[in-house]
Amino acid sequence: MTDKMMIIDPHVHMTSRTTDDYQAMAAAGVVAIIEPSFWLGQPRTRVGSFQDYFSSLVGWEPFRASQFGIKHYCTIGLNSKEANNEALAEQVIDLLPLYVHKENVVAIGEIGYDDQTPAEDKYFRMQLDLAKELDMMVQVHTPHRDKKAGTLRSMDVCLEHGLDPANVVIDHNNEETVRDVLDRGFIAAFTIYPKTKMGNERMVEVVRQYGSTNIIVDSSADWGVSDPLAVPKTAALMLKRGIDRADVVKTCYQNALDAFGKNGKMKEEHWLKPGGVNQAQLYNDNSVLRGQEPRVDADQIV
Repeated sequence: MTDKMMIIDPHVHMTSRTTDDYQAMAAAGVVAIIEPSFWLGQPRTRVGSFQDYFSSLVGWEPFRASQFGIKHYCTIGLNSKEANNEALAEQVIDLLPLYVHKENVVAIGEIGYDDQTPAEDKYFRMQLDLAKELDMMVQVHTPHRDKKAGTLRSMDVCLEHGLDPANVVIDHNNEETVRDVLDRGFIAAFTIYPKTKMGNERMVEVVRQYGSTNIIVDSSADWGVSDPLAVPKTAALMLKRGIDRADVVKTCYQNALDAFGKNGKMKEEHWLKPGGVNQAQLYNDNSVLRGQEPRVDADQIV
């Protein structure tokens, strides 16, 4: 789809996706993904459900991705929507230090605002303090309602906490917010949806107008109407519309690697020299194959 261009999707919720999606993404050139902690659609009522979810992001899901030749990373945090259950939020905050040091965790996220309530602000600030203490990247969820005000507020709070804007990815941008984010030195990420919010046609024009510096394309594919192939499709459309290939590589691969690779956990060598796919492997005695013949690449030893 993209002339063998390597693709990174730095915001995709694969917990909600199928193995067919992993197969299609790998075929489209996706070599690595980042899965942010997020709201699962139905509110969680116990801290144990968060613990199990975080454990899956550092355990089962990286294994599942590896079975299709994709390297899986994640970000860990209390999402803004569930920050409003303060009794539960306090327990989740206490959980975070158990997970942020895991080998595939590349940032604190996705955190920020939903309805911009006092509780959301409180736990956003607490997690920014944690990121600053640990010198970690931050992935910020900007609200879908009153987006510009919420985006400006998010950046203001990050600066108040002394974070370097170059270490903060502001996500869910659109044409209304991109200039402010870039002018302040933050990294502007765009979630591409098939029918709503930010589409790939609009994304092409954003790159044409603002260039490729500090701009990232991602899919935010989840349990709703969304597309796990949004990044390779956008890359292909950019090339078709005359965007320079170097700019496409930056926005759909290199910028994400440069940003989320700062802590040394995400490295290009992880997919350039992966050792091949070995679907004969198991995770806690489980396989993704359901009895099918496993794929074992020639450079793997069973």
